Amino acid sequence: MENLGTLAILLAFCFAVYAVIGSVAGKLGRRPFLILSAERAVYCVWALLTVAASLLVYSLIAGDFRLAYVAEHSNKSMDVPYKFASWWGGQEGSLLLWAWLLSTYTSILVFQNRRKFREMMPYVTAVLMTTETFFLILISFVEAPFKVLMAGKGIVDAGDGQGLNPLLQYWTMVIHPPMLYLGYVGFAVPFAFAIGSLITKQPGDSWIHTTRRWTLVTWMFQTTGVLLGAGWAYAVLGWGGYWGWDPVENASLLPWITATAFLHSVMMQEKKGMMKVWNMVLVSCTFFLCIFGTFLTRSGVVQSVHAFAQSSLGRYFVVFLAVGIAATVYLILIRLDYLKSESQLESVLSRESSFLFNNLILLASCFAVLWGTLFPVITEAINGEKISVDAPFFNRVNIPIGLGLMLLTGVGPLIAWRKSSVESLKRAFFWPSVAGLALAAGLFAMGVRHFYALVSFALCTFVTVTVVIEFFKGASAIRGKEGQNLFAAMIELTHRNTRRYGGYLVHMGIVFMFIGFTGKAFDLDKTLQVAKGEKLQLGAYQLSIGETETGRNENYSWEILNVGVAKGGSDLGTLRPERRLYFASRQPTSNVAIRRRLNEDLYLNFAGASNDGEGTVLQAYVFPLVSWIWIGYWGVLIGTIICLIPSKSRLVYPRTEVVTVTGKHAQVEK
Repeated sequence: MENLGTLAILLAFCFAVYAVIGSVAGKLGRRPFLILSAERAVYCVWALLTVAASLLVYSLIAGDFRLAYVAEHSNKSMDVPYKFASWWGGQEGSLLLWAWLLSTYTSILVFQNRRKFREMMPYVTAVLMTTETFFLILISFVEAPFKVLMAGKGIVDAGDGQGLNPLLQYWTMVIHPPMLYLGYVGFAVPFAFAIGSLITKQPGDSWIHTTRRWTLVTWMFQTTGVLLGAGWAYAVLGWGGYWGWDPVENASLLPWITATAFLHSVMMQEKKGMMKVWNMVLVSCTFFLCIFGTFLTRSGVVQSVHAFAQSSLGRYFVVFLAVGIAATVYLILIRLDYLKSESQLESVLSRESSFLFNNLILLASCFAVLWGTLFPVITEAINGEKISVDAPFFNRVNIPIGLGLMLLTGVGPLIAWRKSSVESLKRAFFWPSVAGLALAAGLFAMGVRHFYALVSFALCTFVTVTVVIEFFKGASAIRGKEGQNLFAAMIELTHRNTRRYGGYLVHMGIVFMFIGFTGKAFDLDKTLQVAKGEKLQLGAYQLSIGETETGRNENYSWEILNVGVAKGGSDLGTLRPERRLYFASRQPTSNVAIRRRLNEDLYLNFAGASNDGEGTVLQAYVFPLVSWIWIGYWGVLIGTIICLIPSKSRLVYPRTEVVTVTGKHAQVEK
C-alpha cells in the first residue's frame, strides 16, 4: 500500500515535470506532438494522484496504523466522515489534497480548451504544472504522506491512532477545508491564463472571457469556505465569536478581497478596455496570496488553532513566492505597452471612477489585514520580540473601510458610464438617501448612540433601496410592454441580464452580512461561577442552572449542563451546552448551545469546573442580529449562481439564408 502510494506520487512528479518541459519546448520548437504529449501527461498526473489520494483515504478509513499519517490523524473510534476528513486534517494529507485538486482543475481546463487558444494554452499548461511540480516536490521529498512507522529495522503497527484534532471533529470541518482549497487552488487558473496572455501578447479579452466563469466559481468556493470557517469558530471554539482576526482566518480572507476587486474591475476591461494593468496585478496578487495563505498554515511562523505544526516547509514556500513574484513583476513590466488602456477616465462622477475607488478601498483593506497579520513576525525578526496585533487594531482600521465599500455598493448602480450630471445624481440619490437618513434618525430617537452602527444601518438601507429601485424600474418596463405581473417581470429581467441582476443579489447578501456584523456593537456577555439551582440575568433573559449530566462513548467522555431559559416570564425551554474530553488526545472541547433567532442569539458555553471545584463556569452571551450573517451568505450564493447562468438572448436571428459578398455582387444562398 505505502509503496504503491509513494510510487504514484513520484511518477506524478515526473509527468508534471515533463508536462512543463513538453509544453514550452513544443511551443518554442513548433512541435504540436510535444504539446499534445504534454497535455496527456497532465491527465497522467491526475490519474496517479487520484490513485495516491484513494490509497490514503482507504488507509484512514480502514485503519492502517502502520502509516505515520494514519496513526497521527485517525483512530478506530472516530466516525467515518471524520476519518475521511483526516485526509486534510494534517500536513501531508492536505498537501496531497492541494496537488490532487490542482491536477483536477488542470485536466478539466486542458480538455475544455483542447481545440481553443492554441497559441496560449501551452504556456497556461506550463504555469499550472510548474505549480503542481512545486507541491509534488513537497509531498515526494519533504512531507511524504506514506511514511511508515519504524522500530529498529522493521515496520510496526501502532494498533490505534491519536485521532483527528477534536476541534476539527465538527460537521462544517468536513466541508470547510475542501471549499477553501477549491478556492485557493482554483485561482491558479485565471493566473495561468493571465501569464499565458502576457507571454503571447494575446488580446486581453480572450483570457478575460475564458476565465470569468472560472474566477466566479472559485470566488464562490472561497466565500463558502470563509463563511463555513466563521460558522465553525462561532459554534465550536466557545469564545463567543465568528471572527477573531486570527492569522489563518486572515490568510483565507486576503485572496478573497483581491479576487473581489478583480471581479469588479474586470468588467471595466470588458466594457471599456480599461484597468488592464490593474487586472493583471489583482489576479497575480490573488494567486500569490493563496500560496501565502498555504504557507502561513504550514510554516509555523504564526500561532493559531487552525495552523499545522511547525515544519521545514516555510523555506520552500518563501523561495517559490520570491521566484514567482519576481518573474510575474518582470513580465508585467516588459508588457506595459501591451497593457495600455483603450479609454481614459472622463469624469470623477462616473461609474468608471466608482470601480476605481472600489479597487483602492479593497486594496487598502487587504494591506491593513496583511500588515496586521505579519507585524508580529516582522517585529520578532527585527527585535527578537513578538508584538501581537489584536482584534481592536483590525476593527479600528477595517470598519471605516467596510463602510466605504458599502457606500460604493449603493452608489455604483446610480451613476452613469462616462459622466453623470449633478442633477441626475440628485434625482438618483434622493430616495435612497432619505430612507437611510430616516432609519438612522429613528434608531437615534430609540436610544441607539453607537456612531458606526448608525452609519452602517443607514448605508445598508441606502443600498437596499437602490437595489429595489433598480429591480422595480426594469421590471415595470417589462410589465408595461409584455403585460406580466411584477414578480414574473422581475424574473424575466434577471434572466435577460443575469450578470447585472445576479450581482445586485450578491450585493443584497453582503448587506445582510453587514447587518449581522453591525449587531456586534450591541453584544452582551457574562462569565460566572454557578451552581445547581442558581438563577442569573443576562439582558432580558433569565437563566436557571439545572442538573449536570455525564456519560461516555468510545471516542470521548462528556458533561452536559442543563440551563433553563425564560424571557419576560415566558419559558423558552432548556439549552444544553456540553463539555467533552477526547481519550486519544486528552484534549477538552466545548459544544456550545445556541438559541438562534433573527433578532438575536442566546449563546451558552459550558467552560468546565471552577478552579476551586465548588461550581461550574458558564459563559453566557447575547449576540444581536448575528443570524443575518448566515442569511447573507445564501444571498451571495444564489446571486453568484445566477451570474453563472447565461443571459437570455433578446434577439432571434433568422437562420434560413446566408448572404455572401463576392466582389461587387451579393449572392443569396438558401
